[in-house]
Amino acid sequence: MATTATISPQQWQRAREALEQATARFVRLVETVDRPDTMVTAHWSVADTVAHLVSVAWWYATKLDPDHPPLPIPGLGAQLPTVTVDTIADVNDLILRHLTDRSPRPLLDRFQADVDKILRITADRRPDELLSWFGDARAPLAGLFAHLVNELLVHGWDIARATGRPWRMPGSEAVLFFEVFLVNVLRAGYGHLLDNDESPRERPITVEFRSAYCTDITLVLHRGVVTVAAPGTPPDARVRFDPAALNLMLFGRVSRVRTVLAGKLALRGPRPWLLFPFLRVLRAPS
Repeated sequence: MATTATISPQQWQRAREALEQATARFVRLVETVDRPDTMVTAHWSVADTVAHLVSVAWWYATKLDPDHPPLPIPGLGAQLPTVTVDTIADVNDLILRHLTDRSPRPLLDRFQADVDKILRITADRRPDELLSWFGDARAPLAGLFAHLVNELLVHGWDIARATGRPWRMPGSEAVLFFEVFLVNVLRAGYGHLLDNDESPRERPITVEFRSAYCTDITLVLHRGVVTVAAPGTPPDARVRFDPAALNLMLFGRVSRVRTVLAGKLALRGPRPWLLFPFLRVLRAPS
């Protein structure tokens, strides 16, 4: 059963500060790139990546301010409620076909302006205010901040790796995706976001996540549905994770084996192998 999001004042403040700081770092990173056509993933260049981030901040500004000019994408609003993590790439492709400007300076200016507006107009709003998201999911206001921070961190990593620049992914910022966004989307209701072809398992799979950067959280997968377990629920698997490494792994940037061998993810518990069918359901776009 869906429950309300739980956001502390400290989490809200951290999310706001992280968005401001990660935006500034990302802008500085892109400003150092002299070849915006450099490919940073299999399909996106530096400029494509910046355009994608512009679309996310633009969409959030529109959600938070009804008078903000909407994204110029015909039919986008009707498509978003049916999106899953496996079809978000199709939506991104649709958006980038319509947002054709690939000039870094105007894109960065647009992105910075929308982030500044998001920060400004939400200063007095409740961080647990629930808003519609992809796939008919619901996310708290603070979760939108956490999601956008993660977008900056992961795509900044893409650009930095491809161009040989340094890039910081502080654990205090990276953990927001798990602690503030993901956990609260699970609490509030994730709609169709995790729809998949996996056969629902009758036996629950319970996974405890631990990090130095957040309180312990236990999640349970039962009959195809992922929920937040009650405190004290005995886990099948215990995962101790570095937040940046976990996010890069979830989004397909670094393999599970490499993450484990680097000491960024440790797996324990009576049935640790059950983490892998769990992650076939609780997954992210890669």
